[in-house]
Amino acid sequence: MKRETLDMHASRYAVGLMSGTSVDGIDAAVVRIADGPGGEIAVSLIAFENRPYPAAVRQEIFELFDPVKATIDKVGSMNVLLGELYAEAALAVIKAAGFEPADIAVVGSHGQTIYHAPAAEKRHGHDIRYTVQIGEGSVIAARTGIPCVSDFRPADMAAGGQGAPLVPFTEYLLYREASRTLLLQNIGGIGNMTVIPAGCAPEDVYAFDTGPGNMIIDGVVERLYPGQLTMDIGGAIAGRGKVDEELLGFLAKEPYYAQPLPKSTGRELFGSAYIERLLGIAAQKGMKPEDVVATVTKLTAWSIGDAYRRYVQGRTPADVLIVGGGGSYNPVLVGFLRSEMESMGVEVLTQEEVGYSSDAKEAVAFAILADYAIKRKPNNLPNVTGAARPVIMGKISY
Repeated sequence: MKRETLDMHASRYAVGLMSGTSVDGIDAAVVRIADGPGGEIAVSLIAFENRPYPAAVRQEIFELFDPVKATIDKVGSMNVLLGELYAEAALAVIKAAGFEPADIAVVGSHGQTIYHAPAAEKRHGHDIRYTVQIGEGSVIAARTGIPCVSDFRPADMAAGGQGAPLVPFTEYLLYREASRTLLLQNIGGIGNMTVIPAGCAPEDVYAFDTGPGNMIIDGVVERLYPGQLTMDIGGAIAGRGKVDEELLGFLAKEPYYAQPLPKSTGRELFGSAYIERLLGIAAQKGMKPEDVVATVTKLTAWSIGDAYRRYVQGRTPADVLIVGGGGSYNPVLVGFLRSEMESMGVEVLTQEEVGYSSDAKEAVAFAILADYAIKRKPNNLPNVTGAARPVIMGKISY
């Protein structure tokens, strides 16, 4: 490929690393970031790779989601191991871009979330919010020779925020339009929606977690087809099934859906215990596996539509919903989502249909967040996370 001249005053290259709640693997992106005359930025994707976790590592990460099993030695060891794996992913994508590590200004690594507790808990007279993302940034910096920004969430939480969602900051920079109100819907392990009103300022953007994305679908498939499947590839199973409206109605009563904004959620609510209860109900009803998968697939689409009706439609009616993340590759899920949204006058498009990459979107976001952190510029949206003020998120390792 043709090499570009690296001018640190006008443009630079950054690497973003992302590992989500589905624990599928490590997304790595090389991006070029250029400053515009009005303080805006232009971002272009140079290279992207996904490196699946080794099966044994993935299993060990899942064990850390259980606080009883997540002993200090196991968390500490995995923190360093993931740092090694993230560094390998960074070096691989840099090579794929035709670059050298010296060409890269900064690496931004989200890390692997193993626990997220955004609600304030009173302890010894203090309101405590906490979160744990592992994947040691100092290891990434040492192996690559590139400054690494990691552990983004705590700075926002220290300022009273939820530490999530973080990607809306970059979505505002990259997607905002003068005449259309956009919804950016990510369907990873968890679903999250960003609302970008037409012609808005940063403080007008709002976002929140809509509920489960692929997490329940993947968990149900993994248990119903043990040793065979870990996800419903292309919606093949759901496509053969029939939605059980009674079970769907029961699941829709989950209190999270009606919680006020700002709000975020994760595996702590929609993880293993939730899935076991769900499957217990399905077994009592004598449901076929494909019907269970179809029902939880519909639940994800319903939860997005419900979130729009509750929090967005009466406030900033949207023109378009742009869906990304792994769920955007499930045509059954996208079909359910289109039925939900288009009945309310909202067109549904995928990231690819508007010229972006579903796979790379979050890795690109953490490259941008790291770029802001290294330049000591605030990189959160307080209106989105609930923080009291803008903060510079991320811990820098050299």
